[in-house]
Amino acid sequence: MRSLADNKTATALFAGVTLVGALSACSSPATGTGSSVNGGVPAATSGDYTDGTYTETGDYTSPNGAEKVEVTLTLASNVISEVTVVGFGESPNSKQFQGEFIDGIAAEVVGKNIDELSVDKVAGSSLTSGGFNNAVDAIKVDALAE
Repeated sequence: MRSLADNKTATALFAGVTLVGALSACSSPATGTGSSVNGGVPAATSGDYTDGTYTETGDYTSPNGAEKVEVTLTLASNVISEVTVVGFGESPNSKQFQGEFIDGIAAEVVGKNIDELSVDKVAGSSLTSGGFNNAVDAIKVDALAE
């Protein structure tokens, strides 16, 4: 027969494992393997890109499920001269974090070489950057193909 102490220990252990799983989901990287983005489009690693304005959508996973952002970059001599991000979050949390990311992204990327970008966290939003990076990888492919 199990004692009350055994049940409390089992409950505490289960709660701890559940908490660790939930926290690791919050810090998990964006979907994708790094070798492809947006449904199998190969990711460009570096190159000489055609000047112009490019738009792609990047997917990522948040605790609320699948998310996406649309990224528009203007390139001049491989340097980002303008960036626009549109969020498609549906939950209040997703809208909040995408909004914070959108408000802070220009300060992080404008004036930088596209091959030197690796956006990690912007204005407290760490997961949105995964979608942004996926979209940038697809834009690099587009700009090389021109």
